[in-house]
Amino acid sequence: MITKLLAKVHGYFLSDDGATAIEYGLIAGGISLAIVAAVFAFGDDLETVFNTIGTKMGEVSDRAEGS
Repeated sequence: MITKLLAKVHGYFLSDDGATAIEYGLIAGGISLAIVAAVFAFGDDLETVFNTIGTKMGEVSDRAEGS
C-alpha cells in the first residue's frame, strides 16, 4: 500500500502534462507583447497607410460610378 502511494507521488512529480500548456501560454503572451509593441512603434505610420489606401479606394470607386 505504501509502495503504491509512493509510486503515485513519484509519478506525479515526473509528470509534465501541465508544462506544455504553460509553454503555449508563454508563447501566446510573447506574441501578443510583440504585436502591442509593433502597434505602439508603428501606429501612426499604419494609420497613414490605411487612410491613404481608403482614400485611393474611394477615388477609384467614385471614378467607376461616374463612368
